[in-house]
Amino acid sequence: MKWVITGGAGFIGSNIAEELVKRQQDVVVIDNFSTGKRENIAQFLNKITLLEGSVTNMKLLQKAFKDADFVLHLAGISSVVSSINDPLHVHDVNFTGSLNVLVAARDAGVKKVIFSSSANVYGNDETLPKREEMYPDIVSPYGLGKLTVEQYCRLFHKYYGLNYAVLRYFNVFGPRQDPHSEYSGVIGIFINRMLKGEPVTIFGNGLTTRDFVYVKNVVNANILAATGNAVGTYNVGCGKEITLNELVFTINKVLNADLKPAYGPERIGDIKYSVASIERAKHELDYDVEVDFEEGMRKTIAWYSQQTPKIVS
Repeated sequence: MKWVITGGAGFIGSNIAEELVKRQQDVVVIDNFSTGKRENIAQFLNKITLLEGSVTNMKLLQKAFKDADFVLHLAGISSVVSSINDPLHVHDVNFTGSLNVLVAARDAGVKKVIFSSSANVYGNDETLPKREEMYPDIVSPYGLGKLTVEQYCRLFHKYYGLNYAVLRYFNVFGPRQDPHSEYSGVIGIFINRMLKGEPVTIFGNGLTTRDFVYVKNVVNANILAATGNAVGTYNVGCGKEITLNELVFTINKVLNADLKPAYGPERIGDIKYSVASIERAKHELDYDVEVDFEEGMRKTIAWYSQQTPKIVS
């Protein structure tokens, strides 16, 4: 089978590409390396086809999608703050680029498109857990862009017969997440700083919650969604609510440290409480949590320890 991964040199995309290479699949990676890294795909570069460029380039997509079975669309700017500070650029990449992907996939006769969406579409609705049928409460241009592309996926299925699955990721973490990037998740940033004995800052009182999901679970969800028959929208998380205070406690526990966080003001656009219902994904995709939060944290800290000198004691 031929798989095309947009954003395939990024954190999640490279983990998917590596797994597909292990399964001896034909893999094409599209990336412009604005946030993706060449080192993420270096170990298996000779086993994939790399096309350097952006999803805003329709000709590149048409070339990549020829004879493709599945398209996993992960390319985009994953930052609420950037979507507020530079909405035109984020719209061009996340919205127009995604529409290009859908048009090119339709025209190439791709079997299925998997769109990487976000739990950000649920906004600050305090109802928990978050279920796919809940009415979206958009709090940022980033979330609005994701929701709009979700609807385009639905309409391309309705009018053109293009099969799709939308995967609403909760807070993904794991190896290859760049802790120095403005797009990085809180876990990568916290681990990197705490390994060096540096303080971390929690915005708010630390009672903000997230559903942290290890990247291997997200890899599995993408492959299951592509190869299965289900069409629709699915949460991808662990179904477990973790506060940011608990996150710091867990990192300290694994590091055998006792670093205290600092607290700052809440950030505009941030969601306060979030946890996924994963029942639909379990039932329709056969998705399950292979690696739980604590095991994922141990694996992630072990990976970061190889990248960052450990000086905490």
